[in-house]
Amino acid sequence: MQLYAGLILFGVSMALMVAAGLGLDPWDVFHQGVARATGLRLGWVVIAAGALVLLLWIPLRQRPGLGTVSNVIVVGLAVDAALDVLPVPRALPVRVAYLLVGIVANAVATGLYLGAGLGPGPRDGLMTGLARRGYSVRVVRTAIELAVLAAGWALGGTVGVGTVLYAASIGPLVHLLIPRLAAGPRPARMAAWRWRYRIRGRARRPRPSASRTTCAGG
Repeated sequence: MQLYAGLILFGVSMALMVAAGLGLDPWDVFHQGVARATGLRLGWVVIAAGALVLLLWIPLRQRPGLGTVSNVIVVGLAVDAALDVLPVPRALPVRVAYLLVGIVANAVATGLYLGAGLGPGPRDGLMTGLARRGYSVRVVRTAIELAVLAAGWALGGTVGVGTVLYAASIGPLVHLLIPRLAAGPRPARMAAWRWRYRIRGRARRPRPSASRTTCAGG
């Protein structure tokens, strides 16, 4: 239930930011640009892009979980359904409210579906898969998001103050929410914790406990 609540909320948060028209996050700039260039609905572009990114997991030997496959399908359907019912605001204060609610809802949704411990989204898994090959998460994430942002902007995606605000706020919000929204037994919480420090670009070794230390002669 937590997984699907998070995925649906993620799609709704995307729709709010699209309706605000003040700028999207890099991946959604790309999705919107492709949708405008091809005439396809935004949700179908999100699904197609997620499926293509998932194929890149194969050489990285990443294993998708239920959450990964569900992410590819549910988010795209949710964003289209939300766009069908959301009124498009004209007044700037309402558009700003849409943007702010969309960013916070996006962070909550990320914490929910990752905290469920059933697998990351295809884009998150691509970054963590490259990190396991020895690349810096910060470098990989920055390079990928700059590339999709540039491509989306060239195709007509919306870049604006919302893009900057999202980039500045989503990291701290997700960092705060993921460990608090981790559900279920210890494995799910540990999976959320590991993802938490990966997005910060750190790889810490756990300190040995006193019970596991041995003397020099042992």
